[in-house]
Amino acid sequence: MDFELRNLKDFLTLYNQVTELCFKSCVDNLFGRELSSDEIRCTDNCVGKFSSVNQRLMQVYVGAQSEINQRRMVEFEAQQAKVLEAQKQQESATLAAPEAASVSAIQTSVTEPATTAAADSGKVETLKD
Repeated sequence: MDFELRNLKDFLTLYNQVTELCFKSCVDNLFGRELSSDEIRCTDNCVGKFSSVNQRLMQVYVGAQSEINQRRMVEFEAQQAKVLEAQKQQESATLAAPEAASVSAIQTSVTEPATTAAADSGKVETLKD
């Protein structure tokens, strides 16, 4: 409903602007009820030109707007691709971290008995002295 009301408001605003513009430009004599043939011709030309210009502007606007929308879609898709790539890298780094931790734990458990044995032998030697 708001869209229809907005369209009606825009139409009435445009209609009032055309009426005021063409009336000020074309009507010279305010003493009679009838328009002269020159005033009629002037108002017809004024409304016709205004309508043609407005139609042309709308065509240009629609064309420009579609180009803008296409550029925005390309930019959005590129941004989404970057986000997905970053997520994949983060996931691969997250998956690699537990593997590295488990390898480190295995290395520690393998070297730990040797360190303990060396420490034990040091204690034994210390006790002998």
